[in-house]
Amino acid sequence: MSATHVPSTLGVLLAGGLARRMGGGDKPMRTIGGRTILERVIARLSPQCSGLILNANGDPARFAGFGLQVVADDVPGFPGPLAGILAALDWTAANRPETEWVLSAAGDCPFLPRDLVARLHDARARENAQLAVAASGEQSHPVIGLWRVALRDELRHALVVEDLRKIDRWTARYPLATVTWPNEPLDPFFNANTVEDIAEAERLAALDERAAQAASGTDQAS
Repeated sequence: MSATHVPSTLGVLLAGGLARRMGGGDKPMRTIGGRTILERVIARLSPQCSGLILNANGDPARFAGFGLQVVADDVPGFPGPLAGILAALDWTAANRPETEWVLSAAGDCPFLPRDLVARLHDARARENAQLAVAASGEQSHPVIGLWRVALRDELRHALVVEDLRKIDRWTARYPLATVTWPNEPLDPFFNANTVEDIAEAERLAALDERAAQAASGTDQAS
């Protein structure tokens, strides 16, 4: 699927987690290689999406410098990423009614693929699926996926009435496409969960920068 055939897709960066393993705070605000993780996520997804919003709870002013609309969960009790996805679907329906698709991505994944949206849509269309999620190696990453806005009422029922919390339990109800990326030389879905992960992310950021420079040189030579 070429970029011209990718449907208009709004990206939501999920930053509503409590970051307990880092002692609290906002994981996406941690710095890697002189840039916040959130800056890196925005840089990866902005060219792929028709717009970006941020799902976060608490005072939205702390994200003011990023210029993104901040959308909070409206399901109480921090029920997890499904609530953030629902908030994004509801916001899209109200503010971008022409947009049928939302891409969700974890706000603490600094190395997301540059072909994420295109490949997810391609697999979804080929497999006639309702949803699409990313994977790398042998691991699925259900928090990184494509969601049809029209399913928002069904998702709200699952969250509020059924008290469903796990993403893969909800996606199992629908035809689902899974797209796998290689996890070498680095896993594009690496996420910074702990203080130790930040040190590893510094190493990976340098590796990623070298790979990007090499690819740029190849493109110029061809």
